[in-house]
Formats: sequence, structure tokens, C-alpha cells
Amino acid sequence: MRQIVCPISKDVVDEKVTRLNALIGILMIITGFVMDSSILLIALMADFFMRAFTQVKVSPISYVSHRLSNALHLKEKPTSKAPKIFAARLGFIMMLAIVGLFLAQLTTASMVVAGMLVFFASLEFALGICMGCIIYTYIVLPFYK
Repeated sequence: MRQIVCPISKDVVDEKVTRLNALIGILMIITGFVMDSSILLIALMADFFMRAFTQVKVSPISYVSHRLSNALHLKEKPTSKAPKIFAARLGFIMMLAIVGLFLAQLTTASMVVAGMLVFFASLEFALGICMGCIIYTYIVLPFYK
């Protein structure tokens, strides 16, 4: 297996906050499907958009995660921001597909994509494994060489 390569930047974010972001995303997706609520799914998609494509320092979910991290007295662990931005872009694309399929009443298809996103977010939350880095290494990077 070859070395995993992530995009890098000099900007940093707190890894604990990004892991809590993943947990909140998981809970929002599950709740959205259980309650049959497109509003929660659209809100999550908007949050991914804010983290991925804007210069906004803190999205609503990141704000909640930051406050939760402080309340739990979690020690800050800096990590590069670039892989998290790339992962947020992938999350936005997946949420766009989920919301589109959900609104088109293609529930099974939207659940399959949502299941993939929940799996990816679960890896980030529980194990600190960034699927964005793996996708970047095996799918994106080969096109740049």
C-alpha cells in the first residue's frame, strides 16, 4: 500500500472540533431520515458549503462543536486545515446528492449515499481516519502526476 498523501496548508484547525463536527453531521443525517425532514439535510448541506467554499471562520456546526469541546475540556490538537476543507467539499457533494435524491423521493438511493457519508464521518469521529485523504491519494493525486 502506498503512502497516504493529504493536501497541506499552514492554516490549522482543532482536530477535536472536526471530530465533533463529524459526530453532529452523523446525528443530523440520521435524524433527518428518521424524521423525514429535508430541512435538517439542507441545513447540513449548507454547513458543508460554508466550511468548504467560503472564508467564514466558523460555521454553525463548527461553533457548536467548539463550544462542546470547551465544555468537555478537550485538549486542543492542531491539524492542517487543507485536508478538512477537501473533506468538507466531498461532504458537500455527497449532501447535494443526498438532498437531491431525497427531494426526488428516491429514498433508497439517498439512504445509500447517506450511509456512505455516515461511514466516512464515523471513521473521522471514532478513529481519526480522514477518507478525504485516502480519496485524494488514490483518485485526485494520480491526475496531477
